[in-house]
Amino acid sequence: MRKNIIIYILAGAFMTMYMIGCGTLVESDEPISVAHVDAAPLINPRAEGEDLSAQTVANGANDFAFRLSATLVQDIEDENFVVSPYSVWLPLAALSNVTDDANQQEFLTALGASGISVEDINQAASRMLFDLTNGRGHEFGDYHNPLRIANAIFVNHQRTLREDFAQNFMDSYRGSVLNVDFQSPEAVDAVNTWASDHTEGLITDLVQRFDPNTVSVIANAIYFSDSWFWEFNSARTVEDIFYAPSEETTAYFMVRTGQDQLYFEDESLQATRLGFHTGGGMYILLPRSGDAVDLLASMTSESFEYIQNNASLHEGRLLLPRFSIESTIHGLDEALVALGVPLFDEAAAPLTGLLYEDTNVWLSNAIQKAMIEIDEEGVTAAAVTVMYAEDDADGMPEPQEQFEMICNSPFVFVLYRRTYDGGSQILFTGVVNQP
Repeated sequence: MRKNIIIYILAGAFMTMYMIGCGTLVESDEPISVAHVDAAPLINPRAEGEDLSAQTVANGANDFAFRLSATLVQDIEDENFVVSPYSVWLPLAALSNVTDDANQQEFLTALGASGISVEDINQAASRMLFDLTNGRGHEFGDYHNPLRIANAIFVNHQRTLREDFAQNFMDSYRGSVLNVDFQSPEAVDAVNTWASDHTEGLITDLVQRFDPNTVSVIANAIYFSDSWFWEFNSARTVEDIFYAPSEETTAYFMVRTGQDQLYFEDESLQATRLGFHTGGGMYILLPRSGDAVDLLASMTSESFEYIQNNASLHEGRLLLPRFSIESTIHGLDEALVALGVPLFDEAAAPLTGLLYEDTNVWLSNAIQKAMIEIDEEGVTAAAVTVMYAEDDADGMPEPQEQFEMICNSPFVFVLYRRTYDGGSQILFTGVVNQP
């Protein structure tokens, strides 16, 4: 008899959770029956030095970010759009440990890690997590990191997780293993409490119920909130016209003038970087054509890197509207299939290595909800992705001339944090068609 497995990725600010199910309900949240071994230390890339495989994986994650964004943005028409590609990529990278041999290379190619071993992907993830969760300033004393990442797998007490996966999940992804009984109402409370606890209460009531056949929930929570390095003066914010694709509207424009603004322009776009207080930042990309959808769809990791490498310090004037947008992406599974992710193939049932039982597992559906809010002080961002599955069991150039960048028509944003291996590791991308 066919049993359902449900895999959710619930990313709240960013929080990502996979649910893999088939069985019953939550008794306790004590670790399940796998040998408990302390996690290996995360790999410090600055201490270990260059690792070409890790650089390939990190760059592949950025390539995946723009490929996923380009696939999803085509259907938004005149609406706003935001997605967290990293929230999709990171748990997929963890699932590479339980993808069967027949599908693994195709899967790794889709993740941007062609020719890289799963062991090297785990090491690259460990290096990423060290950078992203420690930050570039932690060695200089008291340091507040705006980005926190937590991983967990909730496993039905009647099922047994493979110990090698549990150990890899703990070592490389800092994943904890919790015992649950999915037939008990307390299961919903346990997962929702975990989600809320790891997203500063931004994600609540995330799960309403579990399918009675659920056997496991793999969860990744990422929380991000930071202030601008150079905050906007709210007293200078002005109301003015925004030329949305369908009609003129009004928006509240934050104003920044002065020297030392990192800026790039060519015949197709203007771009400026807004740095965060603790490092990393957000690029605002204003197409000269007014078509932000086409701009994001055409972007690649190489074109984004070119903009960063050729930006220089300028004196200028920026008008940027405050905005708060949300997106619900129902076709995430179709987008991932289009990118070559083979985990949705029922006949192949590629996720066979999760449990000790002889059970075929595959993904069947995926959805993400995401939001981002930007004002004079900084940025708050969140995303929720849900995947369903089934089983049958800096140095700066010299300042140049002045610029004026008035974002009163559709524009693109790219939010990133710095890592040793990947440079600007992309976390969020999006389009503002009407603030």
